[in-house]
Amino acid sequence: MRGGEGVAMLPLVDLLTGCQGTGILLPIMRPDGRRPDELRAIRITPDCNRYAEGSALVEFGETKVICTATVENKVPPFLAGQGKGWVTAEYAMLPRSTHTRSGRNPGGRGQEIQRLIGRALRAAVRTAHMGERQLTVDCDVIQADGGTRTAAITGGWVALALALRRLVKSEKLAHDPLRRAVAALSVGLVSGEPRLDLAYEEDSAADVDFNFVMTDAGQFIEIQGTAEGEPFSADDYAKLVALASVGAKQLFALQQKALQAAKLP
Repeated sequence: MRGGEGVAMLPLVDLLTGCQGTGILLPIMRPDGRRPDELRAIRITPDCNRYAEGSALVEFGETKVICTATVENKVPPFLAGQGKGWVTAEYAMLPRSTHTRSGRNPGGRGQEIQRLIGRALRAAVRTAHMGERQLTVDCDVIQADGGTRTAAITGGWVALALALRRLVKSEKLAHDPLRRAVAALSVGLVSGEPRLDLAYEEDSAADVDFNFVMTDAGQFIEIQGTAEGEPFSADDYAKLVALASVGAKQLFALQQKALQAAKLP
C-alpha cells in the first residue's frame, strides 16, 4: 500500500499547489504515479536476523536495507573507564545492489554515510545509561533505488531500539537508554516542484536535493542539501522542510508499528 501501509497522508495543498483552502491537490505525474507529498510504499520488518540483538529489514519502494544491531561489552579507548556506552554504525552497498557489480569496500562515500548514520543514532540514546557497552548498527543495502542513507537511519533506529529494549528486559540495564525516535527521508525540487521521498530516477534529475534527519518531536539532527543547478530560495527551502515534516510523521508511526510487532523476551 502506498503512503506507508495505511498511515494517513497529510496534504500540503497551500504549500505545494497554491490552491488556497480547496483541499484538492493538482494532478502531478511522478514516474511511479505518486503525489508530490506521498512516500513510496514503506515496510519495516523487525527481527529479520535470528542472531542479532536487534534487526530490521527496511524497504522504501525498491530500496531495501538490512539493519542489524550488535551489543558488545566494550567501548572505544577514548571512553574506557567512564562508565558510558557508545553507538556507532557501518554502511555498505552489496556488490549487486545496483545495475552493475561494485566492490565490497565502502569507499569515501560509504564512510561518509556511515558517519552520518552513527551521528543520527547516537542522538537517540543516553549513552550514560548504557554502561560500558558498544552498540554497532550494520546497514547493508541489498537493493538500491535512491534514499539508501535515509532508509538505513530509519531502519537502523528500529534495530537499535530493539537491542536496547532487550537489554532492559533482561535486566542488564537499570534504565532505558532510548530517549527519542529518529528517522530520515529525502525531499527535493524536480522541475521546480517539491517532492517527497525521491527514488533514483527523480533524485538523479533533481534541481535541489535534501536529506533530513529528524526526531519524533519535529526537531532536526542533521540537514544535508544542495542545489544541483540554479540556487534555491528561502521559500523553496520552507516548502521542503514542511514536506519533510509530513513524511517524518508517517515514518515514526511505521517504526512504532514495527516495534509492536517484534518478539521481546
